[in-house]
Amino acid sequence: MTKKIDSHRRRFLVTSAAGGAAAGLAGIAPSALARGKPLPGYASWKDADSLIVHSSNTMETVRGAFGTSGVTASDRLFVRNNLTPPEGVTANPGAWQVELQGVTNPRAFTLAELMTLGLESVPMVMQCSGNGRGFFAHKVGGTQWKTGAAGCVFFSGVPVKTLVAMQGGVRQGMRYMTSTGGESLPAGVDAKRVRVERSVPWTAMDSAILAWEMNGEPLPLAHGGPLRIVIPGYYGVNNVKYVKTVAFTVDETDTRIQSSSYRMRGIGQKGAPSQPSMWEMNLKSFVTGPDGESPVKAGMVQIHGVAWAGTSSVKGVEVSLDGGKSWKAASLIGSLVGPYAWRNFVLPARLDKGTYTITSRAIGFDGQVQPELRVENERGYGHNGWRDHAVTVTVA
Repeated sequence: MTKKIDSHRRRFLVTSAAGGAAAGLAGIAPSALARGKPLPGYASWKDADSLIVHSSNTMETVRGAFGTSGVTASDRLFVRNNLTPPEGVTANPGAWQVELQGVTNPRAFTLAELMTLGLESVPMVMQCSGNGRGFFAHKVGGTQWKTGAAGCVFFSGVPVKTLVAMQGGVRQGMRYMTSTGGESLPAGVDAKRVRVERSVPWTAMDSAILAWEMNGEPLPLAHGGPLRIVIPGYYGVNNVKYVKTVAFTVDETDTRIQSSSYRMRGIGQKGAPSQPSMWEMNLKSFVTGPDGESPVKAGMVQIHGVAWAGTSSVKGVEVSLDGGKSWKAASLIGSLVGPYAWRNFVLPARLDKGTYTITSRAIGFDGQVQPELRVENERGYGHNGWRDHAVTVTVA
């Protein structure tokens, strides 16, 4: 049973060869293979054992590969690109330019200049809107993510509000902050249908940064390097990679990725600007260990996982060993490094031989409780139902 839609709201290089799907074929090193598929060249530095490669632009973190430190290692972080990453843009990162528009004094900045104007570090969850799509019962197009299109990383860069203040502030009447990516567009296509350009409420500027660093290293091409906009608490699509323009605008962009894609809508409905856009993330958690892939030895078991609350914070997490019939309070571990980061949780439990359905539900400071069921919708977005995210664990 599911709920109806709410009307509101990874260092070495290898060359990928077409058709080379087996280790050792066409120049693909065995260590560059992940779950039977080759890592593309731009992501060949990733830890193949920790990833499921769905396509050259979509790679998912294995459920049991997140660890318990609270930070997702860069070489394990999922990859989601709407377009093929541009070539050569990280060769001379300091020369990359981004334009600031819709302010009193619009102008362009080079990355080298941005690095002298301010600095902020933001620990935050990055998650694809379709994370959990693979659980939906209806035939949903797109990557069949389960849990791994998410991760918690540190981004560093200059606050957007610092630049805006330097340039005299946002012009009156502007309601959105619209970011445009710098990918090369296929020849002969309508730019509005393929360009990565997203609008969010202009107030998101207050926490947004133009980031050139991730987890203490230069932002890699796979994750938007040399520069991307980062908007904490918002789904990944809004965190535009290879950002070339940040503009404050009266209206939302009319590009397809905004006007009809990434919209919450009922099954069978077409996307439209009137439908809720995939902006702020919802309350979510899932168990990362045991991951259900191999038997667990009877005795004391550390059940652990991750939880986050979008633009809010997690107050607590409960764990069930019986598929939701009963719940026990888990402990949040590690320090709260920021409101947009996820919290790791743990529940020590003595498990006898048998089969267990283990799941978790997060509780927010605002009183919200992670729901049991997914919200049915055409594109499989925003799945935070705890029942689908449960793992079946065999104890021997």
